[in-house]
Amino acid sequence: MAMIREKARFLVCGEALFDLFFEADEEMGMRFSARVGGSPFNVALGLARLGREVGFFSGISNDFLGARLVRSLETEGVSTEYLIRKDAATTLSLVGLGADGSPSYAFYGHDSADRSVEIADLPEIGENIGALHFGSYSLVAAPSADAFAALAQKEAGKRLISVDPNVRLNVEPDIGIWRSRMDFLLPFADLVKISEEDIEALFPGVQADNFARQWMDRGAGLVVVTKGVGGAVGFGRHGPVEVPSIPVDVVDAVGAGDSFQAALLCGLDEMGALSSQGLRSLNRETLGTLLNFAAEAASLTCSRRGADLPTQSELREVAEQ
Repeated sequence: MAMIREKARFLVCGEALFDLFFEADEEMGMRFSARVGGSPFNVALGLARLGREVGFFSGISNDFLGARLVRSLETEGVSTEYLIRKDAATTLSLVGLGADGSPSYAFYGHDSADRSVEIADLPEIGENIGALHFGSYSLVAAPSADAFAALAQKEAGKRLISVDPNVRLNVEPDIGIWRSRMDFLLPFADLVKISEEDIEALFPGVQADNFARQWMDRGAGLVVVTKGVGGAVGFGRHGPVEVPSIPVDVVDAVGAGDSFQAALLCGLDEMGALSSQGLRSLNRETLGTLLNFAAEAASLTCSRRGADLPTQSELREVAEQ
Protein backbone atom coordinates (compact mmCIF):
# COMPACT_ATOMS: atom_id res chain seq x y z
CA MET A 1 0.00 0.00 0.00
CA ALA A 2 1.05 3.63 -0.41
CA MET A 3 2.50 5.62 2.44
CA ILE A 4 -0.06 7.14 4.77
CA ARG A 5 -0.57 10.81 3.97
CA GLU A 6 -2.79 12.18 6.68
CA LYS A 7 -5.09 10.30 9.02
CA ALA A 8 -8.68 10.91 8.04
CA ARG A 9 -11.11 10.21 10.84
CA PHE A 10 -14.00 7.81 10.37
CA LEU A 11 -17.37 7.61 12.08
CA VAL A 12 -19.00 4.19 11.91
CA CYS A 13 -22.75 4.08 12.57
CA GLY A 14 -24.84 1.05 13.49
CA GLU A 15 -25.43 -1.81 15.86
CA ALA A 16 -23.36 -3.24 18.70
CA LEU A 17 -24.11 -6.59 20.31
CA PHE A 18 -22.74 -9.83 21.69
CA ASP A 19 -22.28 -12.91 19.49
CA LEU A 20 -22.85 -16.11 21.47
CA PHE A 21 -21.03 -19.16 20.10
CA PHE A 22 -22.21 -22.58 21.32
CA GLU A 23 -19.39 -24.50 22.98
CA ALA A 24 -20.80 -27.51 24.82
CA ASP A 25 -23.80 -29.18 26.39
CA GLU A 26 -23.76 -29.30 30.17
CA GLU A 27 -25.84 -31.27 32.63
CA MET A 28 -28.22 -28.42 33.34
CA GLY A 29 -27.91 -26.42 30.16
CA MET A 30 -25.54 -25.21 27.46
CA ARG A 31 -22.25 -23.28 27.49
CA PHE A 32 -21.61 -20.36 25.15
CA SER A 33 -18.63 -18.13 24.45
CA ALA A 34 -19.64 -14.46 24.16
CA ARG A 35 -17.77 -12.13 21.78
CA VAL A 36 -18.39 -8.45 21.14
CA GLY A 37 -19.80 -7.90 17.67
CA GLY A 38 -22.27 -6.36 15.29
CA SER A 39 -21.20 -5.55 11.74
CA PRO A 40 -20.62 -1.78 12.19
CA PHE A 41 -19.02 -2.37 15.61
CA ASN A 42 -16.59 -4.79 13.95
CA VAL A 43 -15.80 -2.29 11.19
CA ALA A 44 -14.96 0.36 13.79
CA LEU A 45 -12.63 -2.02 15.65
CA GLY A 46 -11.10 -3.13 12.36
CA LEU A 47 -10.31 0.44 11.35
CA ALA A 48 -8.70 1.13 14.73
CA ARG A 49 -6.56 -2.00 14.42
CA LEU A 50 -5.43 -0.78 11.02
CA GLY A 51 -4.18 2.47 12.52
CA ARG A 52 -7.12 4.72 11.62
CA GLU A 53 -8.70 7.33 13.86
CA VAL A 54 -12.30 6.20 14.23
CA GLY A 55 -15.37 6.86 16.34
CA PHE A 56 -18.50 4.75 16.81
CA PHE A 57 -22.07 6.06 16.83
CA SER A 58 -24.71 3.76 18.26
CA GLY A 59 -27.16 3.26 21.07
CA ILE A 60 -25.39 1.43 23.89
CA SER A 61 -27.19 -0.11 26.86
CA ASN A 62 -26.58 0.99 30.42
CA ASP A 63 -26.52 -2.70 31.40
CA PHE A 64 -23.32 -4.61 32.18
CA LEU A 65 -23.13 -5.90 28.62
CA GLY A 66 -23.22 -2.34 27.31
CA ALA A 67 -20.43 -1.43 29.71
CA ARG A 68 -18.37 -4.30 28.31
CA LEU A 69 -18.96 -3.10 24.74
CA VAL A 70 -17.76 0.37 25.70
CA ARG A 71 -14.67 -1.09 27.37
CA SER A 72 -13.83 -3.02 24.20
CA LEU A 73 -14.10 0.14 22.11
CA GLU A 74 -11.89 2.06 24.50
CA THR A 75 -9.32 -0.75 24.66
CA GLU A 76 -9.07 -0.80 20.86
CA GLY A 77 -8.71 2.98 20.67
CA VAL A 78 -12.14 3.71 19.16
CA SER A 79 -13.60 7.05 20.24
CA THR A 80 -16.78 6.69 22.33
CA GLU A 81 -17.75 10.37 22.25
CA TYR A 82 -20.64 9.69 19.84
CA LEU A 83 -22.25 6.88 21.86
CA ILE A 84 -25.82 7.36 23.08
CA ARG A 85 -26.49 5.56 26.35
CA LYS A 86 -29.89 3.86 26.61
CA ASP A 87 -31.78 2.01 29.35
CA ALA A 88 -32.83 -0.64 26.80
CA ALA A 89 -31.14 -4.06 26.74
CA THR A 90 -28.12 -5.15 24.67
CA THR A 91 -28.83 -7.26 21.58
CA LEU A 92 -27.71 -10.91 21.69
CA SER A 93 -26.94 -12.97 18.60
CA LEU A 94 -26.71 -16.77 18.70
CA VAL A 95 -24.21 -17.88 16.06
CA GLY A 96 -24.40 -21.24 14.33
CA LEU A 97 -21.59 -22.40 12.05
CA GLY A 98 -21.90 -24.56 8.94
CA ALA A 99 -19.39 -27.23 7.96
CA ASP A 100 -17.55 -24.65 5.83
CA GLY A 101 -17.44 -22.11 8.66
CA SER A 102 -20.23 -19.96 7.23
CA PRO A 103 -22.30 -18.38 10.01
CA SER A 104 -26.02 -18.21 10.61
CA TYR A 105 -27.53 -15.91 13.20
CA ALA A 106 -30.54 -15.73 15.50
CA PHE A 107 -30.98 -12.23 16.95
CA TYR A 108 -32.61 -11.36 20.26
CA GLY A 109 -32.93 -7.61 20.41
CA HIS A 110 -36.46 -6.26 20.01
CA ASP A 111 -36.47 -2.65 21.32
CA SER A 112 -32.79 -3.02 22.22
CA ALA A 113 -30.38 -0.12 22.72
CA ASP A 114 -28.78 -0.33 19.29
CA ARG A 115 -32.17 -0.11 17.59
CA SER A 116 -33.30 2.83 19.76
CA VAL A 117 -31.30 5.73 18.32
CA GLU A 118 -33.66 8.59 17.44
CA ILE A 119 -33.32 11.58 15.14
CA ALA A 120 -33.11 13.75 18.26
CA ASP A 121 -29.94 11.79 19.20
CA LEU A 122 -28.06 12.78 16.04
CA PRO A 123 -24.78 14.50 16.86
CA GLU A 124 -23.04 17.38 15.19
CA ILE A 125 -20.29 15.80 13.11
CA GLY A 126 -16.85 17.27 13.70
CA GLU A 127 -14.86 18.67 10.79
CA ASN A 128 -12.21 16.02 11.46
CA ILE A 129 -14.59 13.30 10.24
CA GLY A 130 -13.79 12.49 6.61
CA ALA A 131 -16.06 9.48 6.09
CA LEU A 132 -19.19 7.91 7.56
CA HIS A 133 -19.93 4.20 7.27
CA PHE A 134 -23.41 2.67 7.71
CA GLY A 135 -24.42 -0.96 7.69
CA SER A 136 -26.64 -3.91 8.51
CA TYR A 137 -29.92 -4.22 10.39
CA SER A 138 -29.68 -0.82 12.07
CA LEU A 139 -30.55 0.54 8.61
CA VAL A 140 -34.00 -1.08 8.67
CA ALA A 141 -34.91 -1.34 12.38
CA ALA A 142 -36.75 1.80 13.47
CA PRO A 143 -36.20 4.24 15.04
CA SER A 144 -32.45 3.79 14.40
CA ALA A 145 -33.11 3.32 10.69
CA ASP A 146 -34.78 6.73 10.47
CA ALA A 147 -31.97 8.39 12.41
CA PHE A 148 -29.15 6.91 10.32
CA ALA A 149 -30.96 7.66 7.06
CA ALA A 150 -31.38 11.28 8.15
CA LEU A 151 -27.70 11.49 9.07
CA ALA A 152 -26.58 10.07 5.71
CA GLN A 153 -28.86 12.50 3.87
CA LYS A 154 -27.57 15.44 5.90
CA GLU A 155 -23.87 14.59 5.43
CA ALA A 156 -23.96 13.44 1.79
CA GLY A 157 -21.73 15.64 -0.33
CA LYS A 158 -19.84 16.92 2.73
CA ARG A 159 -17.87 13.72 3.40
CA LEU A 160 -17.61 10.25 1.95
CA ILE A 161 -20.63 8.03 2.66
CA SER A 162 -20.05 4.26 2.75
CA VAL A 163 -22.85 1.65 2.94
CA ASP A 164 -22.89 -2.13 3.36
CA PRO A 165 -26.51 -3.42 3.48
CA ASN A 166 -25.42 -6.70 5.16
CA VAL A 167 -28.99 -8.02 4.96
CA ARG A 168 -30.31 -9.81 8.05
CA LEU A 169 -33.77 -11.19 7.25
CA ASN A 170 -34.07 -12.76 10.70
CA VAL A 171 -34.14 -9.23 12.14
CA GLU A 172 -36.48 -7.78 9.50
CA PRO A 173 -38.02 -10.56 7.36
CA ASP A 174 -39.92 -8.19 5.06
CA ILE A 175 -37.63 -7.80 2.03
CA GLY A 176 -39.83 -4.96 0.84
CA ILE A 177 -38.75 -2.90 3.85
CA TRP A 178 -35.10 -3.63 3.06
CA ARG A 179 -35.59 -2.57 -0.56
CA SER A 180 -37.40 0.60 0.45
CA ARG A 181 -34.72 1.55 2.96
CA MET A 182 -31.89 0.84 0.52
CA ASP A 183 -33.66 2.71 -2.27
CA PHE A 184 -33.67 5.79 -0.04
CA LEU A 185 -30.16 5.38 1.41
CA LEU A 186 -27.98 4.18 -1.46
CA PRO A 187 -28.31 7.33 -3.60
CA PHE A 188 -26.39 9.12 -0.83
CA ALA A 189 -23.58 6.54 -0.94
CA ASP A 190 -20.21 7.17 -2.56
CA LEU A 191 -19.01 3.64 -1.74
CA VAL A 192 -21.27 0.58 -1.77
CA LYS A 193 -19.93 -2.78 -0.60
CA ILE A 194 -22.35 -5.70 -0.89
CA SER A 195 -22.23 -9.50 -1.08
CA GLU A 196 -23.62 -11.57 -3.93
CA GLU A 197 -26.04 -13.13 -1.45
CA ASP A 198 -27.39 -9.72 -0.47
CA ILE A 199 -27.90 -8.69 -4.10
CA GLU A 200 -29.86 -11.89 -4.66
CA ALA A 201 -31.92 -11.28 -1.51
CA LEU A 202 -32.70 -7.67 -2.39
CA PHE A 203 -33.01 -7.97 -6.16
CA PRO A 204 -33.48 -11.62 -7.23
CA GLY A 205 -31.95 -12.38 -10.61
CA VAL A 206 -29.99 -9.13 -10.86
CA GLN A 207 -26.33 -9.71 -11.76
CA ALA A 208 -23.50 -7.92 -9.97
CA ASP A 209 -22.57 -5.79 -12.98
CA ASN A 210 -26.14 -4.63 -13.47
CA PHE A 211 -26.47 -3.81 -9.77
CA ALA A 212 -23.22 -1.83 -9.88
CA ARG A 213 -24.23 0.03 -13.04
CA GLN A 214 -27.55 1.03 -11.50
CA TRP A 215 -26.01 2.55 -8.37
CA MET A 216 -23.10 4.16 -10.19
CA ASP A 217 -25.65 5.81 -12.46
CA ARG A 218 -27.27 7.13 -9.27
CA GLY A 219 -24.02 8.58 -7.93
CA ALA A 220 -21.80 5.91 -6.37
CA GLY A 221 -18.12 6.25 -7.26
CA LEU A 222 -17.21 2.65 -6.39
CA VAL A 223 -19.30 -0.51 -5.98
CA VAL A 224 -17.61 -3.63 -4.58
CA VAL A 225 -19.31 -7.03 -4.68
CA THR A 226 -17.88 -9.79 -2.50
CA LYS A 227 -18.33 -13.42 -3.52
CA GLY A 228 -16.96 -15.42 -0.58
CA VAL A 229 -14.50 -18.04 -1.79
CA GLY A 230 -15.05 -16.60 -5.28
CA GLY A 231 -13.19 -13.42 -4.35
CA ALA A 232 -14.49 -9.93 -5.06
CA VAL A 233 -15.09 -7.58 -7.96
CA GLY A 234 -14.86 -3.81 -7.88
CA PHE A 235 -16.74 -1.60 -10.32
CA GLY A 236 -14.98 1.74 -10.72
CA ARG A 237 -15.16 4.52 -13.28
CA HIS A 238 -12.39 2.87 -15.31
CA GLY A 239 -14.02 -0.56 -15.52
CA PRO A 240 -14.41 -3.66 -13.33
CA VAL A 241 -11.53 -5.40 -11.57
CA GLU A 242 -11.83 -8.89 -10.11
CA VAL A 243 -9.56 -10.48 -7.50
CA PRO A 244 -9.54 -14.01 -6.07
CA SER A 245 -10.00 -14.86 -2.42
CA ILE A 246 -6.86 -15.67 -0.43
CA PRO A 247 -6.54 -19.43 0.35
CA VAL A 248 -6.69 -20.06 4.10
CA ASP A 249 -7.65 -22.78 6.57
CA VAL A 250 -11.08 -21.47 7.55
CA VAL A 251 -12.10 -21.56 11.20
CA ASP A 252 -15.23 -19.53 10.53
CA ALA A 253 -16.29 -16.61 8.33
CA VAL A 254 -17.75 -14.46 11.11
CA GLY A 255 -16.62 -10.88 10.56
CA ALA A 256 -14.95 -11.58 7.21
CA GLY A 257 -17.11 -9.06 5.38
CA ASP A 258 -16.56 -6.48 8.12
CA SER A 259 -12.81 -7.04 7.90
CA PHE A 260 -12.99 -6.56 4.13
CA GLN A 261 -14.95 -3.35 4.67
CA ALA A 262 -12.53 -1.92 7.24
CA ALA A 263 -9.55 -2.68 5.02
CA LEU A 264 -11.33 -1.16 2.01
CA LEU A 265 -11.84 2.11 3.89
CA CYS A 266 -8.33 2.05 5.33
CA GLY A 267 -6.83 1.40 1.92
CA LEU A 268 -8.71 4.31 0.37
CA ASP A 269 -7.42 6.54 3.15
CA GLU A 270 -3.84 5.41 2.60
CA MET A 271 -4.18 6.06 -1.13
CA GLY A 272 -5.51 9.56 -0.55
CA ALA A 273 -8.76 8.54 -2.25
CA LEU A 274 -11.19 8.90 0.64
CA SER A 275 -13.57 11.22 -1.21
CA SER A 276 -16.10 11.08 -4.00
CA GLN A 277 -13.52 12.48 -6.41
CA GLY A 278 -10.87 10.11 -5.09
CA LEU A 279 -13.06 7.08 -5.79
CA ARG A 280 -13.59 8.20 -9.35
CA SER A 281 -9.85 8.64 -9.85
CA LEU A 282 -8.98 5.00 -9.06
CA ASN A 283 -7.50 3.27 -12.09
CA ARG A 284 -7.74 -0.47 -12.59
CA GLU A 285 -4.30 -1.20 -11.15
CA THR A 286 -4.92 0.84 -8.02
CA LEU A 287 -8.36 -0.69 -7.57
CA GLY A 288 -6.84 -4.18 -7.83
CA THR A 289 -4.30 -3.32 -5.14
CA LEU A 290 -7.08 -2.04 -2.90
CA LEU A 291 -9.22 -5.16 -3.36
CA ASN A 292 -6.30 -7.51 -2.71
CA PHE A 293 -5.53 -5.66 0.51
CA ALA A 294 -9.15 -6.09 1.64
CA ALA A 295 -9.15 -9.77 0.63
CA GLU A 296 -6.01 -10.38 2.70
CA ALA A 297 -7.66 -8.81 5.74
CA ALA A 298 -10.77 -10.96 5.30
CA SER A 299 -8.70 -14.14 4.95
CA LEU A 300 -6.90 -13.49 8.22
CA THR A 301 -10.23 -13.06 9.98
CA CYS A 302 -11.47 -16.36 8.53
CA SER A 303 -8.41 -18.13 9.94
CA ARG A 304 -9.47 -17.54 13.56
CA ARG A 305 -12.54 -17.76 15.76
CA GLY A 306 -15.16 -15.04 15.51
CA ALA A 307 -14.81 -11.46 14.35
CA ASP A 308 -11.14 -11.15 15.31
CA LEU A 309 -10.02 -8.59 12.73
CA PRO A 310 -6.34 -8.17 11.79
CA THR A 311 -3.97 -5.44 12.85
CA GLN A 312 -1.82 -3.28 10.63
CA SER A 313 1.31 -5.22 11.60
CA GLU A 314 -0.33 -8.57 10.77
CA LEU A 315 -1.22 -7.39 7.29
CA ARG A 316 2.30 -6.06 6.80
CA GLU A 317 3.66 -9.51 7.66
CA VAL A 318 1.37 -11.07 5.04
CA ALA A 319 2.50 -8.53 2.43
CA GLU A 320 6.16 -9.33 3.14
CA GLN A 321 5.73 -13.08 2.70
